[in-house]
Amino acid sequence: MGDFIAVNEPLLDGNEKRYLMECIETGWISSEGPFVKEFEERFARRVGRECGIAVANGSGALDIAVKALRLGPGDEVILPTFTIISCAASIVRSGATPVVVDADPVTWNMDVGQVEARITPATKAIMVVHIYGLPVDMDPLLELARRHGLKVIEDAAEMHGQTYRGRPCGSFGDISTFSFYPNKHVTTGEGGMLVCDDPGLAERCRSLRNLCFQPSRRFVHEELGWNYRMTNLQAALGLAQLERLDEFVEKKRAMGRRYRELLAGIPGLQMPAGDCDFADNIFWVFGVVLDDELPFDAQEAMRRLSALGIGTRPFFWPMHEQPVFTGGGLFAGERHPVAERLARRGFYLPSGLALTGDQQARVAAAVREAVCR
Repeated sequence: MGDFIAVNEPLLDGNEKRYLMECIETGWISSEGPFVKEFEERFARRVGRECGIAVANGSGALDIAVKALRLGPGDEVILPTFTIISCAASIVRSGATPVVVDADPVTWNMDVGQVEARITPATKAIMVVHIYGLPVDMDPLLELARRHGLKVIEDAAEMHGQTYRGRPCGSFGDISTFSFYPNKHVTTGEGGMLVCDDPGLAERCRSLRNLCFQPSRRFVHEELGWNYRMTNLQAALGLAQLERLDEFVEKKRAMGRRYRELLAGIPGLQMPAGDCDFADNIFWVFGVVLDDELPFDAQEAMRRLSALGIGTRPFFWPMHEQPVFTGGGLFAGERHPVAERLARRGFYLPSGLALTGDQQARVAAAVREAVCR
């Protein structure tokens, strides 16, 4: 069977070691080090924004984004039900109410056509989450937000290097967020970034990431923040990764094309769309969805693949079916069938940047065996 193929392995063979050694040799390992500011500035420029605020992780970036926009009790925020729990959790923790819409069955992103019907007088923001490889169709959402006076939080955690109609993902929100978890195109191990064009909003984010210390009276607090600072070590890693983002994007797209070729003709397997009207798929991960006619679900397919030495990961479980939310009275009686089906019949294959062509061939052969037997 050979070695187990992990669902993700990052590529760390650029300037990562050199920059990390500089941190160690100079003693600048904390959030005060110079790599943090450089990473913030270069990442913000890359996505066409004025300001970058580096933080400890992508979930923390969402927490800060929600609070920086002063969303709270009595406010509603519309978001996709098919997403990671961090998105809804940041809303719930603020005291605001998450309002969800279903997914599109082709792109797996939020169904933009359902958003307007969910707007009420209490709606204050839309949280856009780009999922897996294709961006959300932003133009109609931005028009809705403009007409209704809504803020836009853009979660571009999975979209490093992706564009929408030629503009970088992360450039559309009043505030936008990224994650640098090891499975992202740019990783800092753990880490995140907020970007925006409003210096005042950026300064508020910096305060919130740093316990809301005050310049004149450091240990007197008028607001509660978090210790969500990024270290100089993390930023050094991120800077080295950012230098190779174009290379990584092309590698991921080539990987996606090869998977589509290798998996072609397997009955009962929906592969990700290669492109749409406004973007080419970046294949952050390569997801597959089992047809309803197959007599087993994603969990069984993943079990079979694990037995063949292939790592996988399930798709997101919908927010409206999360016990932590439904137990608290949220989403009572809601059904969102596309997201429910994706959660039960979708999973993704090894997709890390270090994946080799031979490994992809092994994965494809294993998928064929697991699905067709």
